[in-house]
Amino acid sequence: MRGEENKKRRREWNTDDDCQELLPLESMAYTVTPMPAGPVGSQYCVCKVELSVCGQNLLDRDVTSKSDPFCVLFMEVNGKWMEAGPRSSPRRGGSSSGPPEAVCLVPLDRTETAVNNLNPAFAKKFIIDYHFEEVQKLKFALFDQDKSSMQLYEHDFLGEFSCTLGMIVSSKKITRTLLLGNGKPAGKGMITIAAQELSDNRVITLSMAGRKLDKKDLFGKSDPFLEFYKPGDDGKWMLVHRTEVIKYTLDPVWKPFTVPLVSLCDGDVEKLIKVMCYDYDSDGGHDFIGEFQTSVARMCEAQDAFPLELECINPKKQKKKKNYKNSGIIIVKSCKVTRDFSFLDYILGGCQLMFTVGIDFTASNGNPRDPSSLHYINPMGTNEYLSAIWAVGQIIQDYDSDKMFPALGFGAQLPPDWKVSHEFAINFNPTNPFCSGVEGIVQAYSACLPHIRFYGPTNFSPIVNHVARFAAQATQQEAASQYFILLIITDGVISDMDETRHAVVQASKLPMSIIIVGVGNADFAAMEFLDGDSRVLRSYTGEEAVRDIVQFVPFRDFRNAPKETLAKAVLAELPQQVVQYFKHQNLPPINSEPA
Repeated sequence: MRGEENKKRRREWNTDDDCQELLPLESMAYTVTPMPAGPVGSQYCVCKVELSVCGQNLLDRDVTSKSDPFCVLFMEVNGKWMEAGPRSSPRRGGSSSGPPEAVCLVPLDRTETAVNNLNPAFAKKFIIDYHFEEVQKLKFALFDQDKSSMQLYEHDFLGEFSCTLGMIVSSKKITRTLLLGNGKPAGKGMITIAAQELSDNRVITLSMAGRKLDKKDLFGKSDPFLEFYKPGDDGKWMLVHRTEVIKYTLDPVWKPFTVPLVSLCDGDVEKLIKVMCYDYDSDGGHDFIGEFQTSVARMCEAQDAFPLELECINPKKQKKKKNYKNSGIIIVKSCKVTRDFSFLDYILGGCQLMFTVGIDFTASNGNPRDPSSLHYINPMGTNEYLSAIWAVGQIIQDYDSDKMFPALGFGAQLPPDWKVSHEFAINFNPTNPFCSGVEGIVQAYSACLPHIRFYGPTNFSPIVNHVARFAAQATQQEAASQYFILLIITDGVISDMDETRHAVVQASKLPMSIIIVGVGNADFAAMEFLDGDSRVLRSYTGEEAVRDIVQFVPFRDFRNAPKETLAKAVLAELPQQVVQYFKHQNLPPINSEPA
């Protein structure tokens, strides 16, 4: 129940052509837009994430009882907070100047209401498509329910918290202060948000064989293969997997195979599955040998020294022949259920993405004071170098807990002796090249431009080897705790191609990826050569790269595109590269649960 004082604190709604403006307590302003059709974000979703929300010490907006809180989740869409014009007329409980400009938000979902509770733990979870290569901005707003209405203006505002989805998943659980619309704390109110990946990442690896299977061919032995089925929702058996055909044998040994556990049995190890054995015929009229039913739990009893033997039964033969025993034995030589860890498993496990920037200060960029220079900072305060730093950095920074990033330059002459350097800290502090956040990199970059002389040549290998030294130290880790990302921004042809190829091949063995953004209109054929999408990169010694770790993108392809598209392009391959390395090294996520 609410008293007269709280009635004065109602939010007001103002409807315009595009959106509605919610004017909440303490100058907080919302605008709600309809949820767009289809999923928010790119079509390539890494996975789904479940967010659990709890509140602590929430404001008490009721007079005779405690608040009845619920939480609404909003997401920013189309890359920006869409703004509605501010109200010019006074509102109840507010100043004559009106609230700040409202923000157009997309309401994704809301929790249930926790009755008479200032410390709610909401049972309803928020489920969101997670896209690593996007900045997914979220806002959690809590309200005290006063009526059964779905309209937020009918309810008292208890506070809000804004962040990115990346911040949540990189920490796994965060607790933050709830804020009112004027930026002040909502009393002692706090919010806790925990993330969990919504996927069954278990896989099953089976090694199967047969013994004394029925002979089906007139002039030879059988050509057996197996088919695995699970029960479908319609009650019919659904084919899940078919093995290869083993020719001319009644004692086949099939190659081990791996399938997702959810595919084989919907993740239920007790669910019955059916295995059918056939003799292959080239005309498609395969002869039925026999079948049996089992479960993953039963097959997991098999061990290397103690295989599980299952009778293969032909029901028709069983009915006709009184002395029928079986049509052979199918042997489960081994059955192992393991976890096929995803990129998000490693991030939720605590893996840190260690970000380093390498900036090309060679003379081909032009004098930074000249508007034609690629390093010229325009009146808008940006250039192609800064755009690339922001595009990649704003994504990566959510996955590094201290947000301290080394920023290095190459190809310039440095004071006081004006010797050329291909590996220098742009903050001129060689013992501490770290910058605080992306903003710190931008500030250091802008500050160093007047104090260096652009020179050459364009050597990549020193900076690649610099980051590789730190990545090599991380190979001592027993779990997946660190992965290094080097962003190189350059305007032209590599001068030390042989040395760079060798450095990249060696780095392919390490927890490290390289992103190259080419600025300007130069010929970037050498960069595309390093990006091993179409061919395996080789060192000048002939050694092949263990894996493709380079992603090259020319900035000119994105000059007229929304800024988010550059980040998507340069970061698209990174999750796969991270997973590939840790799987190859057989490194599980930190504190990973057994299958």
